[in-house]
Amino acid sequence: MSLACSVLIGVAFQGFLADSPEVRALAYLAREVPRWHRENQCYSCHNNGDATRALLIAMRRSYPIPSDFLKEAAAWLAHPEKWDENKGEPGFNDKSLERIQFTAALAAALDTGAIKDRAVLRRAAECLTHSQRPDGSWQIGIAGSIGSPVTYGATLATAQAMRLLESADAKRYQSAIGRASQWIMKIPASNVVDAAACLMALNGKSMAAARDKQRQYITLIRAAEAKGGGWGPYVNSVPEPFDTALVVLALSHCEDKSETRDMVTRGRAFLVSNQQPDGSWIETTRPAGARSYAQRVSTTAWATTALMHTKPAEKSRR
Repeated sequence: MSLACSVLIGVAFQGFLADSPEVRALAYLAREVPRWHRENQCYSCHNNGDATRALLIAMRRSYPIPSDFLKEAAAWLAHPEKWDENKGEPGFNDKSLERIQFTAALAAALDTGAIKDRAVLRRAAECLTHSQRPDGSWQIGIAGSIGSPVTYGATLATAQAMRLLESADAKRYQSAIGRASQWIMKIPASNVVDAAACLMALNGKSMAAARDKQRQYITLIRAAEAKGGGWGPYVNSVPEPFDTALVVLALSHCEDKSETRDMVTRGRAFLVSNQQPDGSWIETTRPAGARSYAQRVSTTAWATTALMHTKPAEKSRR
């Protein structure tokens, strides 16, 4: 990133708390989103999916994201019919995962007004349904593997896809949503990623069975919390930024805040204390300890989204 671009980003965030973890994270993402395509001629699902979604959510929350950094991404997101033509990363790209991540970013772009035609979201949703398995799931990565920032895994992918179909047109995609919901309801409370993803999927569902499953997931999450806050992929795992961000987001949507508020607060504190000087978070990988630019960007996008979602908007400014 050039010095001129860095200066522009710094100017854009004037008026916000200079030491805010959200601002530092957004500045990092605003640098990285345009860089990947410029250097690799690829609209990656980590930069132009997860990271762009986080920046668009920030725009909706009145953070002054430099529009130039998102203009090209918005133009890409507005044409779902071209997504499968993306160059991708040989040996790593997954078309089903790309559709979910790009559709999530597209939904955020519609929320902010960066894209105005909701028919685009319906076209993207139609593409999503093509990747749904007969059992109702979206299978991303190796079957049975736990999700990561750039593979999601079947449970997080299915939870995300189901919510996106609901946002696009719940009536039109009622059958696909119903199959996904049935699949979600069968997921046992066996690991943190699945528990958090299922909580997100079942948010607002009032059926007794759904309520019972939510309690099971919260029980596992409570048992898996590390001393001092934070979560890893399993009970007794070392806490990781991605897993913690998922849990914070999932718990923040629960209706009974008295049951989850303290865990959210401790999870936020873990994320803030583990942020790197450049505004990013060390990538969460499976197994832990590996190095991956893509996973770092996606990890940072999820952590940033969790912090923004759980910080009162009125406290964002001086």
